[in-house]
Amino acid sequence: MNSHVSPTSARIVAIGGGHGLGRILSSLSCFGSNVTGIVATTDNGGSTGRIRASMGGIAWGDTRNCINQLITEPSIGSMLFEYRFRGNGDLNGHNLGNLILTALDNLCIRPLEAINLIREILHVETQILPMSEHPTDLAAWLPDGNIISGETSIDELQQIPKRLFIEPSVPATKEALMAIKEADLVLLGPGSFLTSIMPPLLLSDLAHELKICRAPVYFIANLDKEKGPAGGMSLETMLYWCERAMGGRKIDGVLSDKHRPELNETYDQVVGEFASRNHEWRHDRQKLKNAVEGLLIRR
Repeated sequence: MNSHVSPTSARIVAIGGGHGLGRILSSLSCFGSNVTGIVATTDNGGSTGRIRASMGGIAWGDTRNCINQLITEPSIGSMLFEYRFRGNGDLNGHNLGNLILTALDNLCIRPLEAINLIREILHVETQILPMSEHPTDLAAWLPDGNIISGETSIDELQQIPKRLFIEPSVPATKEALMAIKEADLVLLGPGSFLTSIMPPLLLSDLAHELKICRAPVYFIANLDKEKGPAGGMSLETMLYWCERAMGGRKIDGVLSDKHRPELNETYDQVVGEFASRNHEWRHDRQKLKNAVEGLLIRR
């Protein structure tokens, strides 16, 4: 980080998907609009998947999840945003927030305008940016040479894919590129590695911006082993995948609940007790905030 920038005015960019990214963004909500979340938009499961299958567009589920975790004062508006329909009809399982964002997207010139309108209504200061405003899907090359498409299919794999890509190739949101360019710290994760952290890194222009950015890049390791194919990947392998996607740009450090002796000594390992009291697999917001502030002070 630039030595002339104080931690309170530092610009932080966090990249990932719904649950994990929402956790780190809510941990840093005191930084207000100086924090930007770049959200994966390739989900094709659940309510989001059904909407995409019938109407197209980007996936809204992870964005909705992040906004929900940033709501500090519950209200009728926030309850409506998270309302999920139950019953036997076509609306069963649909989240009203996803439908609202889809409707706003159809009314607005850009998906980002829909997000900003919801942020304004729900008093969310943190910047939320879709990784791209163009629809695309996550796909994977398998070791046997076959290709599968869709996050849900990748989550169900019994083996680690050889490589991921997005199809079709789409540009990153221009505001996301600018946020990375101006960042004092970039955070990857926590969250589902293959389907939350990796998709934004597969955008060529976003990956290039990460490659040349002046800010240090830190990876936040999960506290529990993932289900699905990512559960068979070591942290060392995950870092390699991120660095490969970023054109060889080395990750500067790792936030983890234990020391990882297998990692190259060039990685700055920030080790701490990050688990929430209620859920050992979930990061405690205050502990995450303290660790990130420590990174800003040290830079």
